[in-house]
Amino acid sequence: MSAFNLPDLGEGLQEAEIVAWHVAQGDHVVVDQPLVSVETEKAVVEIPSPRAGHVAELLAKPGERVKVGAPLLTFEEGPHAQTGTVVGELAPPPAPAPPAPSLPSAGAVRASPAVRARARELGVELAGVRPSGPDGTITRADVEAAALAAQPQAMRGARRTMALNMARAWREVVHASLHEEADVEAWSPQDDVTARLVRAIIAGCRAEPALNASFDSASLSLRENARIDLGLAIDSPDGLFVPVLHDVASVSREDWRRQIERAKQGVRERSLPPGELRGATITLSNFGTIAGRHAALIIVPPQVAIVGAGRIAGQAVRAGAGIALHRMLPISLTFDHRAVAGGEAARFLRAVIVDLERAD
Repeated sequence: MSAFNLPDLGEGLQEAEIVAWHVAQGDHVVVDQPLVSVETEKAVVEIPSPRAGHVAELLAKPGERVKVGAPLLTFEEGPHAQTGTVVGELAPPPAPAPPAPSLPSAGAVRASPAVRARARELGVELAGVRPSGPDGTITRADVEAAALAAQPQAMRGARRTMALNMARAWREVVHASLHEEADVEAWSPQDDVTARLVRAIIAGCRAEPALNASFDSASLSLRENARIDLGLAIDSPDGLFVPVLHDVASVSREDWRRQIERAKQGVRERSLPPGELRGATITLSNFGTIAGRHAALIIVPPQVAIVGAGRIAGQAVRAGAGIALHRMLPISLTFDHRAVAGGEAARFLRAVIVDLERAD
């Protein structure tokens, strides 16, 4: 037998999590046929077969993390191992099913003695198990599934990555936050909120480039970034994703919209490549589309700032000699106080507010 190892997936990745196998032991595969889907940080990647042959054994289970270079599966060696076409190896027809055993009366739990013994072993109450067998019979698989569901589940995939990143950020970064509100009453009904926020962040970075910087805590060095690569926090059932809108200061508003829509689609379909989730120099979290006004956000190093946009709401403001109801957009700026002074943060935030309050 020969082993096929997890290949180098690029981007400096050291390991991946098995999501799903597309083949089984004994299957014949051809070159480039998808073998397995793996998750690397926040992207799901299909790994194709490097050769034709028969699968001897799968060496990792779904949910298991595998190091780059570690074996994934083995191929059989022998007369049929390298054939490029599927030869006829038909399995005999299945034997007729044995007659079903007599079952207890209606209303009683239906399970064989072996299944009942397995339930006692796992501490599962049969009355609470959903049956999948014929005539409502509880199977061994039903019992084991119920036992697994009752156990705390380890974080996997995107949520595991999010947990690790947040823990690291909380340990390393000295977080400080400023809060302000922008009067957006002058906006037209057609204004794109996200596009306005992107433009305002560009204005803030131009006013105070120190907020669009990378901080190295080991060497205590700060590098101002020439490009603004904006991370856009996107919520999903699988956890938080932050795809990157690249070089936003050099492209048009239409380009931002296209990048944003592509990022949202990539998150929905779990199709974003790893490179689209890396390299942000500053981040935007528009949490107000769900709920909330202000927030103390978390910065993922080496970034030094994250901007949060809250829920737009009407607020009474002074208008000449009277009072008027204006739409107000809450803005939160969290910054790394090791790298950014309070005055720099305040000037950045002021530039963001001024841009948001423009009518155009």
